[in-house]
Amino acid sequence: MRRATAFATAFGATRSVYEVLRRRAPGDPARWQRKNYAGRTVDLYAGPAAAVGAALAASGPAAVAVVAAGACGAYDDVKGDHRRGFRAHLSALGQGEVTSGAVKLFGIGAAGLAAGALLKERPVDKLLAGIVIAGTAHLVNLVDVAPGRAAVAVLGIGAPGLLRRGAAGALAAAPMGAAAAIVTEDLGERTMLGDTGAHALGAALGTAIVAGNGRAGLAVHAAGLIAAAVYGDEVSRLAGSPM
Repeated sequence: MRRATAFATAFGATRSVYEVLRRRAPGDPARWQRKNYAGRTVDLYAGPAAAVGAALAASGPAAVAVVAAGACGAYDDVKGDHRRGFRAHLSALGQGEVTSGAVKLFGIGAAGLAAGALLKERPVDKLLAGIVIAGTAHLVNLVDVAPGRAAVAVLGIGAPGLLRRGAAGALAAAPMGAAAAIVTEDLGERTMLGDTGAHALGAALGTAIVAGNGRAGLAVHAAGLIAAAVYGDEVSRLAGSPM
């Protein structure tokens, strides 16, 4: 029942916000448009809509992580710094340039650690949980290189979580409901999640993974996510391959 409620809440809220933005987006309409990988003009409405939907359907620490990750992603969407990978942003930081990617790295990292500290009791588990939440947010953004890739990834990674009872199942349903609400428009190249939506959905998915795993499971997920971050360019390349 909790899973169904979370999915329906996220789906309904995401669709509602998306439709409102389509009809009356605030500010200059040009700020809500981007060129996609194929050079087509698409809107960014799916990002904030999915972030709002996932946050409303999540609870407690998960909602905090979603809002923080979405806000950091929105900053990157506005600033338009498209350098990919931690190395590029850390290199720029070493030269005194604070990129939007660096803001995401430290902002989402801090939000993940804060949420992990609230979701787990022991120090080691808190640290692993923070890595998983921030790492999953980064992973979803890494695969967001072609229409629908991020939304489909959220649906695929989140699906096993629906089999879990209690908080883990409901937390998995939240980002899945939000992704399902916009996946058709995303695949149809009418909108894109951008960093706002990709990071928000990834953070929500990460909290579901944390809620459903003990230390061993968290360690395995953290190791995999760290590897994905190290080989981020390869992950993005594979995600961009034809389906």
